[in-house]
Amino acid sequence: MEARHCLSAANVIFGQTGKNPTTEDTTEAEGDVPELHHQRKGEIARCWIKYCLTLMQNAQQSMQDNIGELDLDKQSELRALRKKELDEEENVRKKAVQFGTGELCDAISAVEEKVSYLRPLDFEEARELFLLGQHYVFEAKEFFQIDGYVTDHIEVVQDHSALFKVLAFFETDMERRCKMHKRRIAMLEPLIVDLNPQYYLLVNRQIQFEIAHAYYDMMDLKVAIADKLRDPDSHIVKKINNLNKSALKYYQLFLDSLRDPNKVFPEHIGEDVLRPAMLAKFRVARLYGKIITSDPKKELENLATSLEHYKFIVDYCEKHPEAVQEIEIELELSKEMVSLLPTKMERLRTKMALT
Repeated sequence: MEARHCLSAANVIFGQTGKNPTTEDTTEAEGDVPELHHQRKGEIARCWIKYCLTLMQNAQQSMQDNIGELDLDKQSELRALRKKELDEEENVRKKAVQFGTGELCDAISAVEEKVSYLRPLDFEEARELFLLGQHYVFEAKEFFQIDGYVTDHIEVVQDHSALFKVLAFFETDMERRCKMHKRRIAMLEPLIVDLNPQYYLLVNRQIQFEIAHAYYDMMDLKVAIADKLRDPDSHIVKKINNLNKSALKYYQLFLDSLRDPNKVFPEHIGEDVLRPAMLAKFRVARLYGKIITSDPKKELENLATSLEHYKFIVDYCEKHPEAVQEIEIELELSKEMVSLLPTKMERLRTKMALT
């Protein structure tokens, strides 16, 4: 509530500034709105984006199950708590910081009333916050353009992508969720083309990982849609494999960026990239296992590559026990796959020998 109040106050006060009154003596250049004015407008917009995004992400964390999907029981519990939150609203408001009196206070309240301070509990509530956040994304991008403000512009685009990502969590229609991830990819992929990986290595890695994850999520959704069909046609199979291939491409780009100048993968992965590197290895392993092919030889190759990546995770955690806490769930699943895949591969070899 206080964050909303501060940002609403910033909007109102900023609205009272603007062009300096021009006179006959002012030159045309002096009469222009200064760059600082545009910058402050962009900075306030970025704070609003973070406000919307944080509320939505907080709601997602409160309502997701252990695989990141909406938990209906948790959602019901939070709905029950909503009444209590609303009942306590007046007490919270009395303790909160308040700016201004009279007309100024009324103007700030008018801005506040249009924005929720409560976590969204369903798609409609999340969509309202998303649309507000997206409005401020466009406003922030007016000043923070790629020419001159590379890092700032990229952060705004990443926040826009994150807004779509968390909105997809609330969406129940799988096809619409796919379209949201597709929008994320469409805004992130052009950034990779414009960035020099030598100067923007960390940002490049972030974007590669995020694009890979978006393709990965789309593939999972398309597989879930196909599973509901009795007999998926070749078009759906091709689509799933193409999404798989794209996810693999970007995860591999991310992993390759960790290699040294001699193209050797590090024996010890730095703390700052340990979890994403392990997740990338795990997802690459899973992706190879998900490739749909009618060629048994190709399937065997894919399973062997999948096993190789699962083994990497298990072996790395044995050599570096401190890594275990970063990837506990994926490590357990990797151990299972290291145990199960050789048997599956042996069965496939036997079947190939018989044919």
